[in-house]
Amino acid sequence: MPYVTTNDGVRLYYEECGPGGTEPGAPILFVHEFGGHHLSWEPQLRHFSRRYRCITYAARGWPPSDVPGDVSAYSQARAADDAAAMILGLGLGPTHIVGLSMGATAAIEFGIRHPSLAKSLTAAACGSGASTDPEQKRKFQESCTAFAERIETEGMAAMAELYCTGPARSQYREKDPRGWAEFKRQFAEGSQLGHAMTMRGVQGPRVPLFERQADLNGLEMPVLVIAGDEDDSTLDLAVFLKRNIPRCGVLMLPQTGHTINLEEPIAFNAGLEQFLLSVEHGSWHRLDIGKPHALLVPPKR
Repeated sequence: MPYVTTNDGVRLYYEECGPGGTEPGAPILFVHEFGGHHLSWEPQLRHFSRRYRCITYAARGWPPSDVPGDVSAYSQARAADDAAAMILGLGLGPTHIVGLSMGATAAIEFGIRHPSLAKSLTAAACGSGASTDPEQKRKFQESCTAFAERIETEGMAAMAELYCTGPARSQYREKDPRGWAEFKRQFAEGSQLGHAMTMRGVQGPRVPLFERQADLNGLEMPVLVIAGDEDDSTLDLAVFLKRNIPRCGVLMLPQTGHTINLEEPIAFNAGLEQFLLSVEHGSWHRLDIGKPHALLVPPKR
């Protein structure tokens, strides 16, 4: 089985497909969400591997990757550094990073920590982790701890019933019951330890992107934000990212929830492909984030 080893000794399992070179553009690295894993990108691998070298990998804590037993081995920074380890380990050079949910936050963190390795960033269903309000942040961290404890005591199968039936997953279940059932089954088969450690080490402690305006202002690579209009926890952040990242655009998919790449794979792939082509042709333009959009400026009287 193919693995890349990180600088702290964790082996990350990966799969790749597509042309061996980089034609017509840079390779694509897919970073999965908390509820998914490397197999969750199959609709994208089948589409984009016709023209791009595509790599998907299992995050630490998701077998067949290693599952460290110490919570100190998990953090938002490590999640971004693991993506960098994949790129460096495979000798890819600047790469298109495509992340969903937890993977989307890791993609933004990757851009901040490893800008020279990012050809572009795509952040789909990107949540903030928490509000900037201290009380809301405390409640969010407590809920992450409680969720981790329930994973440890009740097991993954029981938590799949809770996690995969939330209000932002119901759209997927209604549109594609077969796909949703597979998604739920794969979540239930995940590592109890890995999910609990990730909830404690990554999800709970991470600094909300709402508090990282300066870091976001400094991102110079092209960025695409994709959101479902019924995924309420991501909508405010999508607007915030648009207003604070200089080369950012937002794609909103109608009547769509959180599992966006599986729920609407055709629309997701089409939007992502158009973005990648714009990047490759140098036509994804930069906005002056210090000035209000022209349409928002009232006309002079």
